[in-house]
Amino acid sequence: MKKKILLQIDHDDHASTFDSIVAFDSDIDHLLTYSGVTPIQVEPIVHGSIFTRGPKDLHNTAIFFGGSDVEKTAELFEQAKKCFFGPLQVSMMVDPNGSNTTAVAAVLCAQKHVELEGQKVVVLAATGPVGQRISTLTASARAQVTVCSRSLERAAKVCDKIGKKTGTTLTPAEAGVPLQAAQQIESADIVFAAGAAGIELLDENWMSKNTNIKLALDINAVPPVGIAGIEVTDNAKTRGSITCYGAIGIGQLKMTIHKACIARLFQTNDIHLDTDEIFKIGLELIQPN
Repeated sequence: MKKKILLQIDHDDHASTFDSIVAFDSDIDHLLTYSGVTPIQVEPIVHGSIFTRGPKDLHNTAIFFGGSDVEKTAELFEQAKKCFFGPLQVSMMVDPNGSNTTAVAAVLCAQKHVELEGQKVVVLAATGPVGQRISTLTASARAQVTVCSRSLERAAKVCDKIGKKTGTTLTPAEAGVPLQAAQQIESADIVFAAGAAGIELLDENWMSKNTNIKLALDINAVPPVGIAGIEVTDNAKTRGSITCYGAIGIGQLKMTIHKACIARLFQTNDIHLDTDEIFKIGLELIQPN
């Protein structure tokens, strides 16, 4: 039986140890890690993966694209697609800095409790990689999405981009400090905090002033957390009348999705997993029937 080989391609000087460990925990046989990869270097790596095994065995080889810069990772992923022809291709997954699997897990955690259609969703720090993906997924589900950023101009650009993709209208908002963020969530049903590590987006006063919020989800695990009052381990924890998720609570589902996606890569040789495809796999996991 052919060994399952995963190629980990990363543009950073040192490939992500997180992605490497998850790969080994996903029951692959061998991991080949490539760091500091530039677009011009993608073709020989990909050709090496498709010319070494016959077409009927290529489902035993797959490629994972990671890295800290979303745009650079996406460029490597798109470059790899151009290297395939006919039956000579392998399955691939793209998850820069965990942004796809994290956003999918956060949205699916919310969907365990409410149907998103018609819900008033506020995404704090929404112009970053995870925030943009959360905004896109919730807008696609026909929620009423407010995209918050320190820069109103940047929020507006993200709204325009996502709106064109989803055929929906999103609302841009400025929320550079906790007071502004608290004002934005006054009429919200659901709030997602997608900020950078160690940045508090809502202070301890938000919970007592917002009785309409049903769900609060924070992806930041590094103190201080993004939403004060939520513990990183919260996993559908009720605080007051609000169901709360912290980064580790969301992370449990994120890890399950990540591993399931890697396993899916080895079923056939023609799978390309980006945000939408990863979401479908995640949905299967929480709604198996």
